[in-house]
Amino acid sequence: MELAHIVVWGVVQGVNFRWFVQSEAERLGLVGSVKNLPGGEVEVWAEGERGIIEELVTAMKRGNGYSRVDRCTIKWKPAEGRLRDFRILMGGW
Repeated sequence: MELAHIVVWGVVQGVNFRWFVQSEAERLGLVGSVKNLPGGEVEVWAEGERGIIEELVTAMKRGNGYSRVDRCTIKWKPAEGRLRDFRILMGGW
């Protein structure tokens, strides 16, 4: 199990991207959170098997039909096991 800190740049705010990420993460059985950042990015914390998290990243890059991902970064660390579900956090703009 791993914990990924993912930051996504592009057209990812105001296009239901957070709800898309939550839906995909739940479908994949991941736990974590997604929120808008003040600079226009979206921040994702996802915990689970590395390969499954990579599937989430692939889905995010594909997008929901309204979003466009220009770039994303991923930082990996060991899972903490404290997360129980996948939530949309309010914040950002």
